[in-house]
Amino acid sequence: MPLPHRVLDETSYGRNQAVRAGVRLGVDVGSVRVGIARSDPDGLLASPLDTVRRGAGDLAAVAALVAGNAAVEVVVGLAIGLAGGEGKAAAQSRAFAEELAVRVAPVPVRLVDERFTTVLAHSALQQRGYDSRARRESVDKAAAALLLQGALDAERSTGYPAGQLVPAGGKAR
Repeated sequence: MPLPHRVLDETSYGRNQAVRAGVRLGVDVGSVRVGIARSDPDGLLASPLDTVRRGAGDLAAVAALVAGNAAVEVVVGLAIGLAGGEGKAAAQSRAFAEELAVRVAPVPVRLVDERFTTVLAHSALQQRGYDSRARRESVDKAAAALLLQGALDAERSTGYPAGQLVPAGGKAR
């Protein structure tokens, strides 16, 4: 039986508050794989968790990870272009986030700008000596960890959660 989820109240945020407690999952939606990262229960540090193959069952697998980790929030990367525009990858991320929000409600799902996370993840893995095959296997969850860490750091510095809330049944705002 899944553990009950604490729902984070959007009205309880404020500047100079500590990061809200609770595990969060970061999700990096790629065309082939979905990278997943997990924060510690204090919401301070993000770590790579898992990779899910895109296609049939990917949303169910991510939703199971949300439930299995008793996540209080999910952060999905939004692929914004350098000029600030959204292309095909952003549309895919939005669609994935909207469907995920329905599946994991009442756990909030947020879209967060993920510019450069995959590039930075590739670079970090290469510096650690991973060859190109090993990087392909790890880059998505490493990018998800960078995305989630950025969201945690943004919340710590502003007192507000990063990104746009995706309503469970509507468009992100």
